[in-house]
Parts: sequence; C-alpha cells; structure tokens
Amino acid sequence: MLYYSRGSTTDELQVPDLMTGLFAAFDKIAAAGKVLAVPPDFTRYHSFAGLLTRMAYEYYGKQLTDILPALGTHSPMTAAQIDEMFSGVPETLFRVHRWKDDLVTLGEVPAAFLQEVSEGKVSYPWPAQVNKLLVDGGFDLILSIGQVVPHEVIGMANYNKNIFIGTGGREGINRSHYLGAVYGMEQIMGRADTPVRRVLNYASEHFASALPIVYVLTVVGRKDDGTLAVRGLFIGDDEACFLKACELSLAVNFEVLSEPLDKVVVYLDPREYKSTWLGNKSIYRTRMAIADGGELVVLAPGLKEFGEDARIDQLIRKYGYLTTPEILEAVDRNEDLRDNLSAAAHLIHGSSENRFTITYCPGSLSRKEIESVNFNYADLNEMLQKYSPQALHDGLNTLPNGEHIFYISNPALGLWAYKGKLSD
Repeated sequence: MLYYSRGSTTDELQVPDLMTGLFAAFDKIAAAGKVLAVPPDFTRYHSFAGLLTRMAYEYYGKQLTDILPALGTHSPMTAAQIDEMFSGVPETLFRVHRWKDDLVTLGEVPAAFLQEVSEGKVSYPWPAQVNKLLVDGGFDLILSIGQVVPHEVIGMANYNKNIFIGTGGREGINRSHYLGAVYGMEQIMGRADTPVRRVLNYASEHFASALPIVYVLTVVGRKDDGTLAVRGLFIGDDEACFLKACELSLAVNFEVLSEPLDKVVVYLDPREYKSTWLGNKSIYRTRMAIADGGELVVLAPGLKEFGEDARIDQLIRKYGYLTTPEILEAVDRNEDLRDNLSAAAHLIHGSSENRFTITYCPGSLSRKEIESVNFNYADLNEMLQKYSPQALHDGLNTLPNGEHIFYISNPALGLWAYKGKLSD
C-alpha cells in the first residue's frame, strides 16, 4: 500500500512538508506497538534519513525502542556521527549490525533463479539473511528509511536492499555484490529492474512477507546554488513507493551529457569518505561519462584505508584494482577471493578497464600504497590548490589556465553518462 507520495523535479520539501507527509503516513498505519527504525549510516548523511528518523522518534516516542543503522559491511557509527546525524535521539536506542554474526536466514533463493536472471554468469543460491533483531525483536512496525539514487550494485539504491544488504550477512552481501559485478555495472546503474533487484524481490515475496516493513524513501537533488533539496518523499509497504521514487530519481540524479568528458575532478567529503570502498563512488558514478583516454582526479582528504572491513582491506592491498577478466581469473585461482566475493566485486567496480586513468589524491595513504593497488597518485595539497573546491562549481569549469574540467562535489548524489555510452 502507498501511504504517501509527493515529488517532482521542482519540489523543495522543507522540514514542515516532510513532517506533514511522514505523520500523515503514520496516521494511516495501524496503531503500532513496538517500533524499529532502520536508517542508513553516516555514509548516507545527505539522504535526510537522519531528520526523518528524528521525526519518527518524535511521533512514536517510547514506542520506538530500537534503531539499527543499515551498515552492511561499513564500520559502526561513532557517537559523534550519531549525534550529528540523529541529533536529539537518545544514543541508547542505537544498535550495531554485525554482518558476520547477528543473522537469521529467512530462506534461500534457488541457484536456478540466479542463473536465469544473470544470463548464466552465476549459478549459486542466495541466502536471504537479515539481522536477527528484525525477526526476534517482536516489532509491530519496522521503518526502513533511506534515499533512492542510482547505484552500482543493484541499479537504484534502497527499498529492500536496505533490509537484505544493509542488515544482511556476509554470504548474502558477497554473492549479491558479485552477481552485480559480473553481470556488468554499466548495464545496471540507473535501472530499477536488475538481476540483483530481482533476487531481492524474490526474497521479499517468498520469505519476508511476515515482517511489518514500511519504506520511507527520499529523492534528493541539488539546487542551482549547489545546496541540497528533497525533491520527493514516498512511503509505502510494497514496491509502488520504490518505483515512484526511482522514476523521480532518474529525472533528478541522472545527468546525460552530449559529449564525453576528458577530465573529471571529484571531491570526497572527509567526514564521509575514509576508504576507497566508499570513495570509489567517484569511479562508479562517472565512468560512463569519461572519454577513452580521459582522466579522473579524486580529491580525498579523508582517505586513510582501502576497505572498511580489515579482511577486505587486506584483499584490496593484495590484488589491487584490475580489469574484470583479471579479477575473474583471480577468483578462479584463489580461495581467499572466492570466500570474499564482495571484495572481488569491489575490485571490478574500481577498475576503469584500462579505458581512462584514475588519480587519487589521499589525505593519509602514501604514494606507495595508492600505486600498489594500480591507481595513479598525486599530492593532495598541490591538487587542492590547482582544483580548489571553493572556487569550482558542479559541472563544467574553465580554469584560469584555460583547462576545462567537469567538477563533482559529491558523487553519491548522482550518475553521469554521455549519450554515446548509453547507446553502446
């Protein structure tokens, strides 16, 4: 059922609008007893999910007994991050999702189904796993809160991904990420109907219908002055709200360019991006816009590691970002990659397939570390002087020396491609 739907490319939903919409939807939901909120973590700070979670706490009060950030494989939120993103909500309500331990398996999507949706590229079953709190917590309502935006693994982020991946387990995350990678990122991004989404929809239909989940989905875009605006709010307990959000997100977050870009400069906010595991959004979201032989420059002042998970960090350092055929061969030959398919998928996602160069400008990692994983290195301070975020605006810029660049201040907010790439 669709409880609330509002949005357009010109809407700017303010705090009162969001509260009115959210509370109107809550009023329609059968009187809830015990409530669990599942918002994103700090890496999705700009989703406005923190604000909506605070509003849910205001509405339900003591009925909202638990908040489980959908970490997936990300690091647990710090007290400072919780305070900044969820100001006013008691820290005692927050739980940590341990993706290797706190799990229950609801069922298994058959291997034959994955073989069909992947067009023969994988043939393993997929375990539908969620944090055991969702099943054992005795909740009358589970609020899954987050932003719909183009995504490299599943096509469009959120909806049941927030549940099955955000609160999912090691095996499910590994296999879903690998499915998306081997099927082809550029065939997935910006699409609501993808192999990974079909697997999650199968799990929702067959195994999760008893969970009292209501989805609260935002669409966020940039205004002309660069500030963020909530363009849409969609709330419901089935796929309808997700599809409406997808339609609007494509209009808001997907920029199609008439020509490929020779040079793209991306800035990574140090509060959000401390690893290439997250920072490679700069690669995912721009790859279809960059010309053959072009260059991507990533300004990453917060970069201090490769993987958020220690084991994945080790694997990234061991193998580096290689072409898809090279990673597939490494998976065949090496047990450590076969046991960590999400790491293998990430290595595929972070490759330009030798089509353009990737230059990282890290805050903490050394030249040796950056070059060891097959990225180019440049000094951060020198590049910040050359490409000052304060002097640039999102989109095409002409520098005083005549150089033309395309600047992106936050790659998580969109997807960029040129028309010729879309017709390939």
